[in-house]
Amino acid sequence: QVQLVESGGGLVQAGGSLRLSCAASGIVFAINTMGWYRQAPGKQRELVATTRGGNTNYAESVKGRFTISRDNAKSTVYLQMNSLKPEDTAVYYCNAEGKNTIYGPFSSWGQGTQVTVSS
Repeated sequence: QVQLVESGGGLVQAGGSLRLSCAASGIVFAINTMGWYRQAPGKQRELVATTRGGNTNYAESVKGRFTISRDNAKSTVYLQMNSLKPEDTAVYYCNAEGKNTIYGPFSSWGQGTQVTVSS
């Protein structure tokens, strides 16, 4: 239905910046919401940010530091991460949700990209 490929993770020092990208393919016209989630070792996956119809939503822990944006022409969602902290270290996953008359509702995940912030 929808395939997602993330890129842009890596190792950065505290205070630094990274930009994640997530390119969608497939029935991209049916996507309503795109977002980023993360999972740190030993912890549950948590929401980082989502965007839908121009509206955005952020976890309290990243407000003011992270910015989510979406380029519909490229079917790509970005996560600009500034002022990174060691506690931001996690595998970051892209998510796309939508609904299609043929396939019904769907929620697709990317393979994840590692972000490591050193102190």
